[in-house]
Amino acid sequence: MTAMPVDAYCERTGPEFWSEPVNAWTNAAFLVAAFFAYREVRRRGAPWCVRALVVVLVAIALGSFTFHTVATRWAAAMDVTPILVFMITYVVVFPKLFLELPWRWAWLGCPLFVGFAVLVNLIAGGGALAGAGAYLPALLGMVAFAVILAVRGERAYALWFAGTAVVFGVSLALRTVDSRVCGGFPLGTHFAWHLLNAVVLYLLIRVAVDRAAKPVADEG
Repeated sequence: MTAMPVDAYCERTGPEFWSEPVNAWTNAAFLVAAFFAYREVRRRGAPWCVRALVVVLVAIALGSFTFHTVATRWAAAMDVTPILVFMITYVVVFPKLFLELPWRWAWLGCPLFVGFAVLVNLIAGGGALAGAGAYLPALLGMVAFAVILAVRGERAYALWFAGTAVVFGVSLALRTVDSRVCGGFPLGTHFAWHLLNAVVLYLLIRVAVDRAAKPVADEG
């Protein structure tokens, strides 16, 4: 028995492989972002943890392309998992690179973020914020990074994360309204989520590359 396609976005009109061509092909933006991120990583000699982010970015492109073509539940898992891996990896990389913590403390970023994400989603519940799903904690996390760095006096990095949070906020809003604009705009807005997210992920890797190029006090 053929699995029914997951019809989650405006553009999909049937079970066909190319029923979401724009949503599918805009995943190329993630590969473009990965290319430029990798070029920065090689040029500036970023550590393995930053290189891992580039690998995950490629996985995001492939997973999302698979979901927007095959559109099955297993493909949905391929779409979501690399994104979650990127978020979890980044909340570990951030305290290591930007707060100069040893790895044994930096790893605590993972359970702390998971707990924070659960709390945020419980508070958000239904209503207008419900469509933001698991991504609202990521937005708030970027804002928190900006605030932390501003308090530490690292104004340039604080502004970088704040600006990235703004772009991600717009991206998340476009993802959230996709199902609400179908009547007037059948293409939907999910493709814009891909394009802006590619920019966001590149900016996150790019700032990590820049910070890694600076000496840190403790390589613990």
